[in-house]
Amino acid sequence: MSILEVQGLCKSFAGLPVLQNVDLTVNEGERIAIIGGSGCGKSVFLRCLNRLEVPDAGRVLINGREITAPNADVDRIRRDMGMVFQKFHLFSHCNVMDNLCLAPTELLGMKRAEAEEKAMDLLRTVGLAAKAQAYPTHLSGGQQQRIAICRCLMMNPKLLLLDEPTSALDPTMVGEVLSVIRMLAKQKLTMLIVTHEMNFAREVADRVLFFADQGIYEQGTPEELFGNPQREKTIAFLHKHTFFDYEISSKAEFDLMNMQGGIITFTEKYGIDAHRAYRLQLCCEELIYSYFAHSYPQQDEVDIKIAITYAQTNDNIEIELTGGGLAYDILAESANDESMTNLGADIIRNTAKLSSYAYQQGKNIVKITL
Repeated sequence: MSILEVQGLCKSFAGLPVLQNVDLTVNEGERIAIIGGSGCGKSVFLRCLNRLEVPDAGRVLINGREITAPNADVDRIRRDMGMVFQKFHLFSHCNVMDNLCLAPTELLGMKRAEAEEKAMDLLRTVGLAAKAQAYPTHLSGGQQQRIAICRCLMMNPKLLLLDEPTSALDPTMVGEVLSVIRMLAKQKLTMLIVTHEMNFAREVADRVLFFADQGIYEQGTPEELFGNPQREKTIAFLHKHTFFDYEISSKAEFDLMNMQGGIITFTEKYGIDAHRAYRLQLCCEELIYSYFAHSYPQQDEVDIKIAITYAQTNDNIEIELTGGGLAYDILAESANDESMTNLGADIIRNTAKLSSYAYQQGKNIVKITL
Protein backbone atom coordinates (compact mmCIF):
# COMPACT_ATOMS: atom_id res chain seq x y z
CA MET A 1 0.00 0.00 0.00
CA SER A 2 1.47 3.37 -1.01
CA ILE A 3 1.76 6.05 1.64
CA LEU A 4 3.28 8.72 -0.62
CA GLU A 5 2.55 9.55 -4.26
CA VAL A 6 4.48 12.25 -6.10
CA GLN A 7 3.34 13.09 -9.61
CA GLY A 8 5.08 15.55 -11.95
CA LEU A 9 6.55 17.67 -9.16
CA CYS A 10 8.26 20.88 -10.33
CA LYS A 11 9.96 23.67 -8.42
CA SER A 12 12.02 26.65 -9.56
CA PHE A 13 13.68 29.57 -7.79
CA ALA A 14 14.06 32.88 -9.63
CA GLY A 15 13.42 31.11 -12.91
CA LEU A 16 16.05 28.45 -12.22
CA PRO A 17 14.53 24.92 -12.28
CA VAL A 18 15.51 22.77 -9.30
CA LEU A 19 12.98 19.95 -9.72
CA GLN A 20 11.40 18.96 -13.02
CA ASN A 21 8.59 16.40 -13.36
CA VAL A 22 9.60 14.23 -10.41
CA ASP A 23 7.53 11.06 -9.90
CA LEU A 24 7.81 8.78 -6.89
CA THR A 25 5.75 6.15 -5.10
CA VAL A 26 6.68 5.11 -1.56
CA ASN A 27 5.06 2.12 0.08
CA GLU A 28 4.23 1.83 3.75
CA GLY A 29 7.25 0.69 5.77
CA GLU A 30 9.71 1.49 2.99
CA ARG A 31 12.99 3.22 3.82
CA ILE A 32 14.25 5.53 1.09
CA ALA A 33 17.73 7.12 1.11
CA ILE A 34 18.20 10.18 -1.09
CA ILE A 35 21.76 10.96 -2.16
CA GLY A 36 23.38 13.38 -4.58
CA GLY A 37 25.66 16.38 -4.84
CA SER A 38 25.10 19.67 -3.05
CA GLY A 39 22.44 21.83 -4.69
CA CYS A 40 20.79 19.01 -6.65
CA GLY A 41 17.35 19.51 -5.04
CA LYS A 42 17.30 16.82 -2.35
CA SER A 43 16.27 19.09 0.51
CA VAL A 44 13.91 21.10 -1.69
CA PHE A 45 12.19 17.86 -2.62
CA LEU A 46 11.55 16.97 1.04
CA ARG A 47 10.29 20.48 1.78
CA CYS A 48 7.88 20.29 -1.14
CA LEU A 49 6.42 17.06 0.24
CA ASN A 50 5.12 18.81 3.36
CA ARG A 51 4.51 22.17 1.69
CA LEU A 52 7.29 24.06 3.44
CA GLU A 53 8.05 24.90 -0.18
CA VAL A 54 5.09 25.31 -2.50
CA PRO A 55 5.62 23.35 -5.74
CA ASP A 56 5.14 25.17 -9.03
CA ALA A 57 3.37 22.15 -10.51
CA GLY A 58 2.57 18.55 -9.76
CA ARG A 59 0.75 16.66 -7.01
CA VAL A 60 1.78 15.21 -3.65
CA LEU A 61 -0.56 12.74 -1.95
CA ILE A 62 -0.08 11.53 1.63
CA ASN A 63 -2.26 8.53 2.47
CA GLY A 64 -4.44 9.42 -0.50
CA ARG A 65 -4.93 13.05 0.55
CA GLU A 66 -3.46 15.70 -1.74
CA ILE A 67 -1.46 18.23 0.22
CA THR A 68 -0.87 20.27 -2.95
CA ALA A 69 -4.58 20.69 -3.71
CA PRO A 70 -5.76 24.35 -3.71
CA ASN A 71 -8.14 23.84 -0.78
CA ALA A 72 -6.10 21.24 1.12
CA ASP A 73 -6.07 21.31 4.91
CA VAL A 74 -2.28 21.42 4.93
CA ASP A 75 -1.88 21.48 8.71
CA ARG A 76 -4.04 18.40 9.18
CA ILE A 77 -2.31 16.43 6.40
CA ARG A 78 1.07 17.42 7.84
CA ARG A 79 0.19 15.62 11.06
CA ASP A 80 0.86 12.36 9.25
CA MET A 81 4.43 13.53 8.56
CA GLY A 82 7.35 14.24 10.86
CA MET A 83 10.24 16.39 9.72
CA VAL A 84 13.76 16.26 11.18
CA PHE A 85 15.84 19.25 10.10
CA GLN A 86 19.58 19.76 9.84
CA LYS A 87 19.60 22.38 12.63
CA PHE A 88 17.27 20.68 15.17
CA HIS A 89 14.89 23.69 15.63
CA LEU A 90 14.04 22.91 19.24
CA PHE A 91 12.30 25.64 21.21
CA SER A 92 15.17 27.13 23.22
CA HIS A 93 12.85 28.59 25.91
CA CYS A 94 11.31 25.17 26.63
CA ASN A 95 12.93 22.24 28.37
CA VAL A 96 13.07 18.83 26.71
CA MET A 97 9.81 17.60 28.19
CA ASP A 98 7.92 20.72 27.08
CA ASN A 99 9.45 20.46 23.59
CA LEU A 100 8.12 16.91 23.31
CA CYS A 101 4.69 17.46 24.83
CA LEU A 102 3.67 20.72 23.16
CA ALA A 103 2.49 19.39 19.77
CA PRO A 104 0.59 16.28 20.91
CA THR A 105 -1.28 18.16 23.64
CA GLU A 106 -2.12 21.15 21.44
CA LEU A 107 -2.85 19.36 18.16
CA LEU A 108 -3.91 15.84 19.12
CA GLY A 109 -5.70 16.67 22.35
CA MET A 110 -3.48 14.33 24.34
CA LYS A 111 -3.56 14.75 28.12
CA ARG A 112 -0.35 16.17 29.55
CA ALA A 113 0.21 13.13 31.79
CA GLU A 114 -0.23 10.80 28.83
CA ALA A 115 2.14 12.92 26.73
CA GLU A 116 4.79 12.91 29.46
CA GLU A 117 4.56 9.14 29.79
CA LYS A 118 5.03 8.71 26.05
CA ALA A 119 7.87 11.25 26.07
CA MET A 120 9.71 9.40 28.83
CA ASP A 121 9.37 6.12 26.92
CA LEU A 122 10.96 7.74 23.87
CA LEU A 123 13.69 9.42 25.90
CA ARG A 124 14.59 6.10 27.48
CA THR A 125 14.73 4.53 24.03
CA VAL A 126 17.28 7.10 22.81
CA GLY A 127 19.23 7.12 26.07
CA LEU A 128 18.24 10.61 27.23
CA ALA A 129 15.78 10.02 30.08
CA ALA A 130 18.06 11.96 32.41
CA LYS A 131 17.74 15.06 30.18
CA ALA A 132 13.94 15.46 30.46
CA GLN A 133 14.21 18.75 32.36
CA ALA A 134 17.27 20.09 30.53
CA TYR A 135 17.12 23.00 28.11
CA PRO A 136 18.43 22.69 24.53
CA THR A 137 21.36 25.03 25.18
CA HIS A 138 22.66 22.53 27.75
CA LEU A 139 22.63 19.64 25.29
CA SER A 140 25.19 18.57 22.70
CA GLY A 141 24.29 18.68 19.03
CA GLY A 142 23.83 14.91 18.94
CA GLN A 143 21.55 15.03 21.97
CA GLN A 144 19.49 17.85 20.45
CA GLN A 145 19.03 15.89 17.24
CA ARG A 146 17.91 12.81 19.15
CA ILE A 147 15.37 15.00 20.97
CA ALA A 148 14.21 16.40 17.61
CA ILE A 149 13.60 12.85 16.37
CA CYS A 150 11.64 12.05 19.54
CA ARG A 151 9.56 15.18 19.01
CA CYS A 152 8.52 13.89 15.60
CA LEU A 153 7.67 10.47 17.00
CA MET A 154 5.40 12.03 19.63
CA MET A 155 2.92 12.73 16.82
CA ASN A 156 2.83 9.09 15.63
CA PRO A 157 3.76 10.02 12.06
CA LYS A 158 3.03 7.67 9.21
CA LEU A 159 5.94 9.17 7.25
CA LEU A 160 9.21 10.55 8.61
CA LEU A 161 11.27 12.99 6.56
CA LEU A 162 14.91 13.45 7.61
CA ASP A 163 16.85 16.23 5.93
CA GLU A 164 20.57 15.49 6.38
CA PRO A 165 20.09 14.82 10.10
CA THR A 166 23.84 14.53 10.79
CA SER A 167 25.22 17.35 8.63
CA ALA A 168 25.27 19.95 11.44
CA LEU A 169 26.98 17.60 13.90
CA ASP A 170 30.59 17.17 14.90
CA PRO A 171 31.93 13.82 13.62
CA THR A 172 31.97 12.43 17.16
CA MET A 173 28.19 12.92 17.41
CA VAL A 174 27.19 11.45 14.06
CA GLY A 175 27.17 7.84 15.26
CA GLU A 176 24.73 8.43 18.11
CA VAL A 177 22.11 9.92 15.76
CA LEU A 178 22.58 7.26 13.09
CA SER A 179 22.08 4.57 15.72
CA VAL A 180 18.67 6.05 16.59
CA ILE A 181 17.67 6.10 12.91
CA ARG A 182 18.78 2.47 12.55
CA MET A 183 16.52 1.64 15.48
CA LEU A 184 13.58 3.32 13.73
CA ALA A 185 14.36 1.43 10.53
CA LYS A 186 13.98 -1.85 12.41
CA GLN A 187 10.49 -0.73 13.47
CA LYS A 188 9.45 -0.46 9.80
CA LEU A 189 8.66 3.24 10.06
CA THR A 190 8.32 4.76 6.58
CA MET A 191 11.25 7.14 6.09
CA LEU A 192 12.78 9.37 3.44
CA ILE A 193 16.33 10.26 4.46
CA VAL A 194 18.51 12.81 2.69
CA THR A 195 22.05 11.83 3.62
CA HIS A 196 25.70 12.08 2.66
CA GLU A 197 26.52 8.98 4.71
CA MET A 198 26.95 6.40 1.95
CA ASN A 199 27.61 3.44 4.23
CA PHE A 200 24.54 4.31 6.28
CA ALA A 201 22.38 4.53 3.13
CA ARG A 202 23.67 1.16 1.99
CA GLU A 203 22.95 -0.40 5.37
CA VAL A 204 19.50 1.03 6.18
CA ALA A 205 17.67 1.78 2.93
CA ASP A 206 15.38 -0.49 0.94
CA ARG A 207 15.79 1.85 -2.02
CA VAL A 208 18.28 4.59 -2.89
CA LEU A 209 17.46 7.60 -5.06
CA PHE A 210 20.30 9.48 -6.73
CA PHE A 211 19.31 13.07 -7.53
CA ALA A 212 20.81 14.92 -10.50
CA ASP A 213 19.51 16.91 -13.49
CA GLN A 214 16.54 18.31 -11.53
CA GLY A 215 15.14 14.99 -10.38
CA ILE A 216 15.63 11.31 -9.71
CA TYR A 217 18.46 10.47 -12.09
CA GLU A 218 18.77 6.81 -11.06
CA GLN A 219 17.29 4.58 -8.36
CA GLY A 220 17.49 1.02 -7.14
CA THR A 221 18.22 -1.19 -4.18
CA PRO A 222 21.48 -0.42 -2.32
CA GLU A 223 23.04 -3.46 -3.99
CA GLU A 224 22.00 -2.23 -7.44
CA LEU A 225 22.88 1.43 -7.05
CA PHE A 226 26.12 1.10 -5.10
CA GLY A 227 27.25 -2.18 -6.58
CA ASN A 228 26.30 -1.71 -10.23
CA PRO A 229 25.27 1.87 -11.11
CA GLN A 230 24.15 2.21 -14.72
CA ARG A 231 24.27 5.90 -15.58
CA GLU A 232 27.26 8.15 -16.07
CA LYS A 233 26.61 10.75 -13.36
CA THR A 234 25.75 8.12 -10.77
CA ILE A 235 28.99 6.29 -11.47
CA ALA A 236 30.99 9.52 -11.22
CA PHE A 237 29.34 10.49 -7.92
CA LEU A 238 29.67 7.10 -6.26
CA HIS A 239 33.29 6.63 -7.21
CA LYS A 240 34.36 9.96 -5.79
CA HIS A 241 37.34 9.85 -3.50
CA THR A 242 38.64 12.31 -0.94
CA PHE A 243 42.31 13.09 -0.55
CA PHE A 244 44.93 14.30 1.91
CA ASP A 245 48.60 14.66 1.04
CA TYR A 246 51.74 15.81 2.79
CA GLU A 247 55.19 16.53 1.33
CA ILE A 248 58.51 16.36 3.19
CA SER A 249 61.73 17.93 1.89
CA SER A 250 63.90 17.89 5.03
CA LYS A 251 64.32 15.44 7.89
CA ALA A 252 65.27 18.24 10.28
CA GLU A 253 62.28 20.39 9.40
CA PHE A 254 59.72 17.57 9.29
CA ASP A 255 56.88 18.47 11.68
CA LEU A 256 55.30 15.18 12.72
CA MET A 257 52.65 16.87 14.88
CA ASN A 258 51.57 19.10 12.01
CA MET A 259 51.12 16.10 9.71
CA GLN A 260 49.26 14.09 12.34
CA GLY A 261 46.96 17.04 13.04
CA GLY A 262 46.14 17.27 9.35
CA ILE A 263 45.32 13.55 9.28
CA ILE A 264 42.98 13.90 12.28
CA THR A 265 41.17 16.83 10.66
CA PHE A 266 40.79 14.78 7.47
CA THR A 267 39.43 11.70 9.29
CA GLU A 268 36.99 13.75 11.38
CA LYS A 269 35.64 15.49 8.28
CA TYR A 270 34.75 12.17 6.66
CA GLY A 271 33.56 10.33 9.77
CA ILE A 272 36.46 7.87 9.98
CA ASP A 273 36.41 6.42 13.49
CA ALA A 274 39.15 7.17 16.03
CA HIS A 275 40.60 3.65 15.99
CA ARG A 276 41.15 3.67 12.23
CA ALA A 277 42.47 7.25 12.41
CA TYR A 278 45.08 6.13 14.94
CA ARG A 279 46.11 3.20 12.73
CA LEU A 280 46.38 5.58 9.78
CA GLN A 281 48.61 7.95 11.76
CA LEU A 282 50.77 5.09 12.99
CA CYS A 283 51.31 3.66 9.50
CA CYS A 284 52.24 7.05 8.06
CA GLU A 285 54.69 7.73 10.88
CA GLU A 286 56.39 4.33 10.55
CA LEU A 287 56.64 4.62 6.78
CA ILE A 288 58.25 8.05 6.91
CA TYR A 289 60.83 7.27 9.55
CA SER A 290 61.70 3.93 7.95
CA TYR A 291 62.42 5.64 4.62
CA PHE A 292 64.32 8.43 6.37
CA ALA A 293 66.64 5.77 7.79
CA HIS A 294 67.00 3.40 4.83
CA SER A 295 66.57 5.49 1.66
CA TYR A 296 68.29 8.67 2.91
CA PRO A 297 70.78 7.35 5.52
CA GLN A 298 73.41 10.11 5.18
CA GLN A 299 71.43 13.15 4.07
CA ASP A 300 68.94 15.65 5.46
CA GLU A 301 67.25 16.57 2.17
CA VAL A 302 64.48 14.14 1.15
CA ASP A 303 61.68 14.05 -1.37
CA ILE A 304 58.89 12.06 0.28
CA LYS A 305 55.20 12.47 -0.33
CA ILE A 306 52.43 10.79 1.63
CA ALA A 307 49.05 10.65 -0.14
CA ILE A 308 45.94 9.37 1.66
CA THR A 309 42.82 8.45 -0.31
CA TYR A 310 39.48 7.65 1.31
CA ALA A 311 36.93 5.87 -0.91
CA GLN A 312 33.52 6.50 0.62
CA THR A 313 31.81 3.78 -1.41
CA ASN A 314 33.79 0.87 0.05
CA ASP A 315 35.17 2.60 3.17
CA ASN A 316 38.77 1.81 2.21
CA ILE A 317 41.69 4.04 3.17
CA GLU A 318 44.77 3.88 0.96
CA ILE A 319 48.18 5.29 1.89
CA GLU A 320 50.73 5.84 -0.87
CA LEU A 321 54.31 6.84 -0.07
CA THR A 322 56.54 7.94 -2.92
CA GLY A 323 60.16 8.87 -2.31
CA GLY A 324 63.54 8.83 -3.96
CA GLY A 325 66.85 7.82 -2.45
CA LEU A 326 68.00 4.25 -2.19
CA ALA A 327 65.62 1.41 -3.07
CA TYR A 328 64.10 -0.04 0.07
CA ASP A 329 61.21 -2.50 0.34
CA ILE A 330 59.85 -2.11 3.85
CA LEU A 331 57.29 -4.85 3.22
CA ALA A 332 59.97 -7.43 2.50
CA GLU A 333 62.23 -6.47 5.38
CA SER A 334 60.84 -8.60 8.20
CA ALA A 335 59.35 -11.22 5.89
CA ASN A 336 62.74 -12.21 4.45
CA ASP A 337 64.70 -11.97 7.68
CA GLU A 338 62.81 -13.39 10.64
CA SER A 339 65.71 -12.64 12.97
CA MET A 340 65.49 -8.92 12.31
CA THR A 341 63.21 -6.81 14.42
CA ASN A 342 61.65 -4.25 12.14
CA LEU A 343 58.94 -2.49 14.08
CA GLY A 344 57.74 -0.35 11.18
CA ALA A 345 57.28 -3.32 8.86
CA ASP A 346 55.58 -5.37 11.56
CA ILE A 347 53.12 -2.58 12.33
CA ILE A 348 52.25 -2.19 8.67
CA ARG A 349 51.84 -5.94 8.17
CA ASN A 350 49.53 -6.22 11.17
CA THR A 351 47.45 -3.22 10.11
CA ALA A 352 47.11 -3.41 6.33
CA LYS A 353 44.45 -5.29 4.36
CA LEU A 354 46.58 -5.05 1.21
CA SER A 355 50.07 -3.77 0.51
CA SER A 356 52.48 -3.47 -2.42
CA TYR A 357 55.94 -2.10 -3.18
CA ALA A 358 57.66 -1.05 -6.40
CA TYR A 359 60.83 0.86 -7.35
CA GLN A 360 60.21 2.75 -10.59
CA GLN A 361 62.26 5.51 -12.24
CA GLY A 362 64.28 6.08 -9.10
CA LYS A 363 61.24 6.22 -6.82
CA ASN A 364 60.12 3.95 -3.97
CA ILE A 365 56.36 3.45 -4.17
CA VAL A 366 54.56 1.83 -1.26
CA LYS A 367 50.79 1.35 -1.26
CA ILE A 368 48.86 0.20 1.81
CA THR A 369 45.10 -0.31 2.13
CA LEU A 370 43.56 -0.11 5.61
